Amino acid sequence: MNNNKRKIRVLVVDDSIVFRETLARQIAQDPLIEVVAKASDPYMARDKILEFEPDVMTLDVEMPRMSGIEFLKKLIPQYPIPVVVVSAVSQSVFDALNAGAVDFVTKPDLSSGRGVDAFINELIVKIKIASTAKVKTQKRNTITADSAQGATGVKQNCMIAIGASTGGTEAIDRILKGFPSNMPGTVIVQHMPPIFTTLFAARLNSSCAVEVKEAKTGDLVLPGRVLIAPGDYHMRVKKVNQHYMVECFKGEKVNGHCPSVDVLFHSVAEHAGNNAIGVILTGMGNDGASGLLALRKSGANTLGQDEASSVVYGMPKAAFAMGAVQEQVSLDLIARKLYTLVDRRR
Repeated sequence: MNNNKRKIRVLVVDDSIVFRETLARQIAQDPLIEVVAKASDPYMARDKILEFEPDVMTLDVEMPRMSGIEFLKKLIPQYPIPVVVVSAVSQSVFDALNAGAVDFVTKPDLSSGRGVDAFINELIVKIKIASTAKVKTQKRNTITADSAQGATGVKQNCMIAIGASTGGTEAIDRILKGFPSNMPGTVIVQHMPPIFTTLFAARLNSSCAVEVKEAKTGDLVLPGRVLIAPGDYHMRVKKVNQHYMVECFKGEKVNGHCPSVDVLFHSVAEHAGNNAIGVILTGMGNDGASGLLALRKSGANTLGQDEASSVVYGMPKAAFAMGAVQEQVSLDLIARKLYTLVDRRR
């Protein structure tokens, strides 16, 4: 370790004194993290931010006086600090991400002790990633499905494959809201744990013109349908007769992830080739880079989210450096670029 490297200054916010102290003590054991302050509610947290200027804040969603989500909505426009939300399993996680949080982890059961070490390790990793993230202080204009031009007469065997990690939930939300109802079948890997992929798909399905569902083995990739890989399962595409079908399966982590973007992309390259369009979005690491290169070599169009619009410019950067990305595109323009590419295939 480089002893001259400045530690990541963290503010821990949680209304439970037991959880707050346990969290602060455990994450501070990492040599790259320093807990500079703790707070029991958003009002105290605001004062601590001004006093200590932390690099990252961990934030409970359910708190007295003001919810974590309301706090985020008020905080981020004034103090764009990276926030990792600590929450129970619920849709509120996505509300927090929408309000500007960078990422989330789910609370363990402290009374049993089960899962605490894994929780702390995951939180430490996400604090380190968040310390490199760009916090979006305002939403940019997003085209809607109603304004989408083209994408008519979609080929049955045309497919879009998307991979994302940190910052990806909001990126995917904005892209899919720009899809018309007859967009080509789309398959997505978003690094996310079980249950949350179910909630994420349901949330998108209620707000998009396309059908969005958590994938299961045997699901067909059809126009107007988006399939999201379930947490803890890899997803790959196979061609059966004239249709593409997904298979979800347990397996070892690839590039540290299950589901892995590379697993999906390599299968799409093999079975769909130049009938596919690959997109790599915001995220840390290099998952998806080699798969996107395989897609490009197979004749597929490939897009990478640009640095300016990425929360974490890791995965798109790795893919671009490898020569896998044909064109880097701002998040706001990806949906339009996709159906422009689709229109060329009619």
